[in-house]
Amino acid sequence: MKAVRVAVVGAGVIGLSTAVCIAEALPFCSVTVLAEKFSPDTTSDGAAGILFAQKFPDIPLERQRRWFKDSFDHLLSIAQSRSSPEAGVMLSSGWQIFKEAPADEKPFWSEFVIGFRQMTDGELKRFPSHKFGQAFTTIKCECSSYLPWLEKRFRKAGGQVEQKKVNDLQELSNSFDIIVNCSGLGSKALVCDTQIYPVRGQVLKVEAPWLKHFIRDGDGKTYIYPGIRSVTVGGTRQEGDWRLQVDQGDRAGILERCTELEASLSEARVLGQWVGLRPSRRNPRVEREVAQLQGRRVPVVHNYGHGGWGVTLAWGTALDATALVRQCVSEMPLRAKL
Repeated sequence: MKAVRVAVVGAGVIGLSTAVCIAEALPFCSVTVLAEKFSPDTTSDGAAGILFAQKFPDIPLERQRRWFKDSFDHLLSIAQSRSSPEAGVMLSSGWQIFKEAPADEKPFWSEFVIGFRQMTDGELKRFPSHKFGQAFTTIKCECSSYLPWLEKRFRKAGGQVEQKKVNDLQELSNSFDIIVNCSGLGSKALVCDTQIYPVRGQVLKVEAPWLKHFIRDGDGKTYIYPGIRSVTVGGTRQEGDWRLQVDQGDRAGILERCTELEASLSEARVLGQWVGLRPSRRNPRVEREVAQLQGRRVPVVHNYGHGGWGVTLAWGTALDATALVRQCVSEMPLRAKL
């Protein structure tokens, strides 16, 4: 059987996860990743990469649960393997704290992380302005290590990589049988998606090796995430803001808020700063369609729009996208496969 040529557009955590899943699960596909930027220059590279989630309004909860569980299980198996240091995947324990008890005290993902429980009054005394908290162990995935590790795994599965900016899907119509769009915020121009928008995030990397537990304010704007080589402190959630420059006012605000939660951060040395634009949408788009490209009907599978939850959901949505590619292949005329 002639190999089915599959293009995956985008090399962030969604694109590479999807490419690996397709290449490993569908060996009759010849998979090429096309992207303008690869690690360390993707949006994913700056992500804090810690696993928990929020609900999307229009996606069945069972599907969201499966996305989270599949991603967590995949990364947990790496964290507990000899690949853990190279892949940058580790277990991380800590607290999510709230000024008032949230409406959903036991979120849908709580059964998949390890040891989820409500914080005791004694534990909360450390955070006097917060009245409620959750303690659990989850996973931290550092994409600056994880993306090169995924690319290596992809190449081992026979995948090919090409650095190329795709401006129009028409460019790919003669070279590929199926296109998988994982272009994130680029989908605004690439497939004319008016629903996708940036949520600007600014973080700092600091040297504080004495910090071993994460602390996250439930509003999602203030967090401290110890990692392998540094501690990520943040952040901002500025909707519709396209600025990629570091804002000194944001920097000061981040340090002030994080030091309120962890006083010892005042002694930490700042190693670097980073700004990224989360590719946000009311709901991630994980679906397929058929596009008319240069007179040909070409199946297009979309997997993008995860916002700040890309690392959290990448493997789960990649498995869904792979199932959609499998459907596309099964429906192709026999002559296209010969």
